[in-house]
Amino acid sequence: MLVRVFNFAAGPAALPLEVLEQVRGELTDWQGSGASVMEVSHRSKPFLAVAR
Repeated sequence: MLVRVFNFAAGPAALPLEVLEQVRGELTDWQGSGASVMEVSHRSKPFLAVAR
């Protein structure tokens, strides 16, 4: 059985399973844009809305 470890210290930490599942779904179609989350421009309006 795989045991998930949670790190509450500053820096990188484990993400909840729900977050990982959402990310998995949006890797190929970010917010219904038809593009991967990794393909969306950091200057696009949708990205800036998330960043702000």
